[in-house]
Amino acid sequence: MSLPPAYLPVEYDGSPGPVIVFEGVSGIGKTTLVKTVTQRLKATRLHTLPLPHSDWSSAVNARLRPLPQFAFYLSGVLHASDSIRHARMIGPVIVDRYVSSVIACHAAVHSVAVETVTGLLEPFRPHLARPTRTFYLRCSESTLRQRMADKQDVKQDDTDLFTIPYRLPRLLANFEAVAASDPTAVFVDTDDKTPDKLADWVIAHLGANGA
Repeated sequence: MSLPPAYLPVEYDGSPGPVIVFEGVSGIGKTTLVKTVTQRLKATRLHTLPLPHSDWSSAVNARLRPLPQFAFYLSGVLHASDSIRHARMIGPVIVDRYVSSVIACHAAVHSVAVETVTGLLEPFRPHLARPTRTFYLRCSESTLRQRMADKQDVKQDDTDLFTIPYRLPRLLANFEAVAASDPTAVFVDTDDKTPDKLADWVIAHLGANGA
């Protein structure tokens, strides 16, 4: 798709830093790990959805039907991509959720095939900043339930995992499907591992693979 100049992403001069994304279901430990890795690498930390979209998401989810909901989340990930492009000129960028979450979560919530959501997003793919690595966090359901019980800021998305029938298995299957076609994907099993141990592994992996 050919876009007019006003719509093209801004490209910055210089040598861009790596973009490291963490994905996975709510409560698995992404945010804690993101904070730890960010501190270790002295990186910029971003979240998808960023402001101002994050302030609007609850109202959007409650009031809009699936297609306009998707348009809203697409707008948010495009905005996140612009922020990533800018921040990586300073150094490494660590991102808590990105494109994979938009696809996996929207498909799970509305019982839509991952391929359908991916197809809607595909025309905008050239605009999106490409991650250097995307770490997909996994754990057992018992570990996830324990982590959720210990979580301080439980949100609606967290409780929906266990109260809405089939939500959790759909999400898990969707993340696996998205990761299967993601050339930047790295799976990380997090059972019985502290955030510090996981951060050690992630940073070692990045170093070993030249990221």
